[in-house]
Amino acid sequence: MSDTPSVHPHKRRTGLNRLWHAAGYSLQGLRAGWGEKAFRQEACLAIVLLPLSLWVGRSWMEAALLAAAVVLVLVTELLNSGIEAAIDRIGPELHDLSKRAKDMGSAAVLLSLLLCAGIWAAALYQRFAHG
Repeated sequence: MSDTPSVHPHKRRTGLNRLWHAAGYSLQGLRAGWGEKAFRQEACLAIVLLPLSLWVGRSWMEAALLAAAVVLVLVTELLNSGIEAAIDRIGPELHDLSKRAKDMGSAAVLLSLLLCAGIWAAALYQRFAHG
């Protein structure tokens, strides 16, 4: 038996072949995320908010900040779903560390939602209350 660990076949890919496969895995991740109710709700909201950010933002930087806040929610939700899937893969039994990991992932989603709501509230106030 050799002392050197074998390299996983996916790690041997390089260049465009690696990029092509990585894009495929990312699309599979988005499809898996779509299977989560919370991600679907946030994605549907993003479909409305992302174009709206171009209108609400008074500059490209404001529009980018509004859009980034929305995308951050989606990213955080996907990471939270990944944490939950990994914990569920370990086993169905209740464990303090499993609960802690899931609770922390959920808290990250909550913080991203609060940040997004705060940024959008400030932008809407600026746009409509100050003309």
